Amino acid sequence: MCSERTGAIIEVSMRINDFSSEWMNCDRVSTFMARLVSQKSVDPMFHANLFSTALNELLEVVFFNHGPQGSFTCRVGRVGDVETIEIELPYDEKTLNFYTDVLKTLDRPDVEELYQASLFEAGQVDARLGLLELAVDYKAKMSVLVAADQLTLRAEIALGWVQ
Repeated sequence: MCSERTGAIIEVSMRINDFSSEWMNCDRVSTFMARLVSQKSVDPMFHANLFSTALNELLEVVFFNHGPQGSFTCRVGRVGDVETIEIELPYDEKTLNFYTDVLKTLDRPDVEELYQASLFEAGQVDARLGLLELAVDYKAKMSVLVAADQLTLRAEIALGWVQ
């Protein structure tokens, strides 16, 4: 978990039903958090743009893949050049299976080919696309932690080259 010793910067919480009631909430939360996280960067606008895009991908996945009710918390921390995004969300068996299956996919040696195939596939968008993008384009390290009533999706992204 992001804490004082792991560089906690900001946290936003709301009910998952409120978050998932409007698609624009993904953009609102990611833009707000990215601007705050990027304030001390050498090029704050450039860093905010990249960070907002990465965070928005995570939030869009969560928008469609969460349990029926409970709280939603998104927190960001930084240690050195690595930003950590943690999203706590309610889960059910379907939600847990989705995230654990995606994480297994991210460990496959052909993950880049899977990402490209998903990106250019006609028809319905692959629900894994945002997480595939983060793993391939941002080299994000992702994990899932499970507690009694909350699932935590964690992504570590090194944008230090932007600092």
